[in-house]
Amino acid sequence: MALLHRAELRPSKIELVASWAPTQPWFEAGAGAELATVGSFRFDDPAGEVGIETLLVRAGDGPVMQVPLTYRGSPLDGGDAWLIGTMQHSVLGERWVYDGAGDPVYLTAVATAALTGGRQADQYVDSGGELVFREPTALVVGSGTSGTPVPSTVPADTVSMRNEQGSTVVEAGDLRLVIVRTVRAGGRSARPLGTLDPVDGAPSAVLSGTWSDQAEPRTLVVVLAS
Repeated sequence: MALLHRAELRPSKIELVASWAPTQPWFEAGAGAELATVGSFRFDDPAGEVGIETLLVRAGDGPVMQVPLTYRGSPLDGGDAWLIGTMQHSVLGERWVYDGAGDPVYLTAVATAALTGGRQADQYVDSGGELVFREPTALVVGSGTSGTPVPSTVPADTVSMRNEQGSTVVEAGDLRLVIVRTVRAGGRSARPLGTLDPVDGAPSAVLSGTWSDQAEPRTLVVVLAS
């Protein structure tokens, strides 16, 4: 369960993303393009310390772009390369916002969902002490099976990342992931496994998702574990 607060954010999430995304090689819109959120989903951090949210955003009539984020109450050790910016949260105070692709907590969460057949976390808003369920704006599910072991990740400063063909390829210890950044419209996505070298006998899985204007599941993340 993801517990949310009715809070004011300065700058807002979309403002932070709008200032950072145009600097990334997978961003296809021009500089200054206005971004809109078309859906989002969250995972739980078992330690309860890190917020894990993926935004699905679009610039005009361009393709949907996937932006995984983590929110932390203090800087991530070794994570300077993945820092998007900071924001003020009216309830929680200063928050450090990271590109999830470089944050071990996100990598573990998304790998767990994909490999074990998991789904997004249910979201509840704390409204004066009462927990109010928030309807999801995106649904995700993993193709794996319950009980599949999930390798541990490594410290943030040892995560390697490269961008190619609209995706981010991440290697973190025994986990290798392809995070699809540019999600094309249409039917079911092809699995972008060509960007990884499969390991014989290694479990692999896909996290796919749907949202308001995308009824057919789209591949969002591919995971290989060795």
